[in-house]
Amino acid sequence: MNKLFILIIILLSTIHIATAQTKSITASIGKILKDRKADVGVAVYLFSNGDTISINGDRHFPLQSVFKFHIALTVLNEVDKGCLSLKQKINITKADLLSNTWSPIRDKYPDGEMALTIAELIEYTVAQSDNNGCDILLKLIGGTKAVEEYLFKIGVKDVQIKANEEQMHDMWNVQFQNWTTPKSAVQLLSKFYSGQLLSKESSEILFKIMANTTTGANRIKGGVPHSTVVAHKTGTSDTNSQGITASVNDIGIVILPDGSAYAMAVFVSNTRENNLINESIIAEISHTVWQYLLENNNSLPLK
Repeated sequence: MNKLFILIIILLSTIHIATAQTKSITASIGKILKDRKADVGVAVYLFSNGDTISINGDRHFPLQSVFKFHIALTVLNEVDKGCLSLKQKINITKADLLSNTWSPIRDKYPDGEMALTIAELIEYTVAQSDNNGCDILLKLIGGTKAVEEYLFKIGVKDVQIKANEEQMHDMWNVQFQNWTTPKSAVQLLSKFYSGQLLSKESSEILFKIMANTTTGANRIKGGVPHSTVVAHKTGTSDTNSQGITASVNDIGIVILPDGSAYAMAVFVSNTRENNLINESIIAEISHTVWQYLLENNNSLPLK
């Protein structure tokens, strides 16, 4: 048996093992989704080698509050350009604080007529998912068009953002105008985490805010050890009269025990399951990915 033939045998064996292991993780996720009354999209991006797995990775899923990550990036880009300052104070009136929406800002300042810095607004909007804070930031940068233009400029194409929080709350179908693909979501996370988008200072600020997010503790974070750093952004819709929840989402960056990291996005859409099950779907997928990477030295190709 010559050396070339042996080399070919070894190469083919390696490809077979990698393929089998890749199938095992997608098969494991498939078991989680089996019999669930929901449309689910998943993407995982491994920073150590750039490989990706996905399930329904090119499908459009409603963003809901996940788009607040996209908005924060756009605002911080304006800060880095010198057009805005994190210390800049924004006057907020009572009219800015809509009553029929999730808003810790409104709960703390029910009468408005005060000012918050841009840094504070970003923290409320991302870490606490404040809807009023979100729309105030959007007004500041020129609306959803400015966010789309920024995303397209940095090369993130498979995403659309047309409506603010107030518009999404006014009519059920409007929320579907804001969509992403799971692959696009992890692409954006990877660009952010690798330092391609913002200054080092702005990147560190946003990462810290995301790591301190108070929403979605039972989603991506629910599938990894409690001490794990997870910098993430959630999104959740209402449930309509037919018992359909448009979206229960989570995207984030997870730090492994050795300091390496991966980005993941899970979108649960058009679901007839209750919220406990919707969140458990995300947590189970998160746990499956975490265990897979630990068992395979954090670097096995995820194609």
